Amino acid sequence: MCGIVGVLGHHQAAPILVEGLKRLEYRGYDSAGIATVDAGRLDRRRALGKLINLNDLLVHEPLAGTSGIGHTRWATHGAATTENAHPHARGKVAVVHNGIIENFRELRAFLADKQMTAETETDTETVAMLCDWFLSQGSTPEEAAKATIARLEGAYALCFLFDGEEDLIVAARKGSPLAIGWGEGEMFVGSDALALAPMTDQITYLEEGDIAIVTRAGASFLDEAQQPVERVCKTVNVDASAADKGGYRHFMAKEIAEQSTVLGAAVKYYLSNREGQHTLETGLDFSGIDRVVMVACGTASLACFTAKYWFEQIAKLPVEVDIASEFRYREPPVSDRTLALFVSQSGETADTLAALRYCAGKVGKIVSIVNVAESSIARESDVVLPILAGPEIGVASTKAFTCQLMVLAALTLQAARQREVLDGAALAEHVDQLMRVPGQVADAMTCEPQVQAISAQLAQYKDAIFLGRGAMYPLALEGALKLKEISYIHAEGYASGELKHGPIALIDKDMPVVVLTPADNMFDKTVSNMEEVRARGGKIVMVSDAAGINKAGDGSWQTVAMPRVDGPFAPIVYAVAVQLLAYHTAVEKGTDVDQPRNLAKSVTVE
Repeated sequence: MCGIVGVLGHHQAAPILVEGLKRLEYRGYDSAGIATVDAGRLDRRRALGKLINLNDLLVHEPLAGTSGIGHTRWATHGAATTENAHPHARGKVAVVHNGIIENFRELRAFLADKQMTAETETDTETVAMLCDWFLSQGSTPEEAAKATIARLEGAYALCFLFDGEEDLIVAARKGSPLAIGWGEGEMFVGSDALALAPMTDQITYLEEGDIAIVTRAGASFLDEAQQPVERVCKTVNVDASAADKGGYRHFMAKEIAEQSTVLGAAVKYYLSNREGQHTLETGLDFSGIDRVVMVACGTASLACFTAKYWFEQIAKLPVEVDIASEFRYREPPVSDRTLALFVSQSGETADTLAALRYCAGKVGKIVSIVNVAESSIARESDVVLPILAGPEIGVASTKAFTCQLMVLAALTLQAARQREVLDGAALAEHVDQLMRVPGQVADAMTCEPQVQAISAQLAQYKDAIFLGRGAMYPLALEGALKLKEISYIHAEGYASGELKHGPIALIDKDMPVVVLTPADNMFDKTVSNMEEVRARGGKIVMVSDAAGINKAGDGSWQTVAMPRVDGPFAPIVYAVAVQLLAYHTAVEKGTDVDQPRNLAKSVTVE
């Protein structure tokens, strides 16, 4: 959600800032802007919509200067307009901000008493106004920034740039990630390492409450109490090509296609082969655990919901799945025999991080499953399990979802082994089934031509229903979520057995119904639900293997053939079908696949 780039360099800052912002487009945004200091003069350019609009503006109204800050905004306070776009500037200071300033109304009232009136609808402008007021009282730029930060309540990643200061950026972080990049006689600031990858791989991540005073000579750091503190600089290997589409039309298409490769890497990481025996390696001990609490948001919560079936059926371990935004407010009881598991692609999801902090000191172990090893959630966990998906740029999660499932599946098998609920032969069979998944995902990609043809027709409808039983029920929810996220078709997922308890009222000739049903022990019951849909004229899209499609007979509007998957891990493979269905339907409708409206990749505010 929103992106920040800052540079104190040797070369013109504007092109560097825009290029850095392009690498942050995946976060979602509705306006963009940059500010620079040239010959001591602060100036800025802002544009509504995509970065191409800012680029066009800079052609006609260029900005010179080797020092600057840039931002892509996802609207929170105030509509998406040029006036509300960042950077915000008042007097001698420009500010870019990710997050929400919760006490901005109180600060506005304070400033109104000083005859300073807001010109925009945003909370961020208040930060610039307050800093400029401190400057007017005789504070130095560094003092003014620190005094401003001390007055703020809420969540923020901030960068301050000052008129007359070509060698200074003040950066601060509380509840929203920010990184400092080190170069040779130049310095950088970014929302994440991906934005800085072309410039440097030497990164310092700000801790909660930190302030960084950045000059070309380096950076000094203050902690939350504004006392000097040391922060480590790390070499972070981020593939700069990750922000390239690699010949694909969209990042989402690329990331769907990458799944068999990244899943293979995850299998290799968690299932090591020692003396001919595959050993599960997660560093966790389930022998003293009597309950698992899984907490996440969006697609990650559906990965948890899927894993609930696995943990309870295979490891015989009770699992509670909670949406992070609800978890801490209902104050759930936990104990030292509870394992709290938090799943987040970015590792910065605000609600998930708040839920983790609620559990700190109350549970036996805090475990995170994340894609960013240096993220806030990872740093505050007892055990970190990386999903190894590589950077995911498309806003709608695909490879991160399946990699989360892979890690949760491996964790399930380790819990089953340690709790001694599976004998050696049964455990070996499950391990073998899990190891086959990356190849089965590759096989599943062959359904793409079928799905593309179906999507051309599905795009003509306004609604859709997804059905599944068992662990396919959470995948039905995920399929509906994907379709609505990027095609804007209203879609809902239901457990197949719930069809007659309400949703069947929606079935008619204008209702496509996607049924996820491998030929397993639940197949016959699902076919009965399909018959109920057929009897009411619903258009069934059956997603199954060859045996299931043949057994169901004629009557489906469309079919999608999946490879045969034995065992419980079919949802990982079948995810390919629902991802491709959403993707090609969105392409057919002409929507912005990688950056769907109103959505952000990393939700860093509540």
